[in-house]
Amino acid sequence: MSIKKMDSSFPAASPLVAWAEFVELTGTPEDRLHELMELGWLQATRKTEQSLMFRQVDVYRTRKLDRLCNDFELPSLAGAMIVDLLERIEDLENRLRELERE
Repeated sequence: MSIKKMDSSFPAASPLVAWAEFVELTGTPEDRLHELMELGWLQATRKTEQSLMFRQVDVYRTRKLDRLCNDFELPSLAGAMIVDLLERIEDLENRLRELERE
C-alpha cells in the first residue's frame, strides 16, 4: 500500500466556519448562539460581506455548552461559565503533565 501525495491544486482546509455551517455543525438554536455572542463568549473571528466566520474549535466548545445547558436545564451564561472552567482545568492538567515529564 502506498500513500499518495496530496494534490497541491486543492486549497487547504479552512480553520474557519461560516454561520450557516456553524449552526448546522453545532445543532445549537440560533437564538442561543446570538445570546452567546452578546455575552462575548462566542465571537466571530472574521466578518465577510456575506457572513460571520467562526473557529473550528468553537464548534466543539458550543456543542459542549449546549449539552450542559440541555442536560442540566441551565441558562446559557451558566453553561458558558462551566465550559470556561472545564477548559481552565484541562489546561492546568496539561501543564502539570508537562512539568512531570521534565
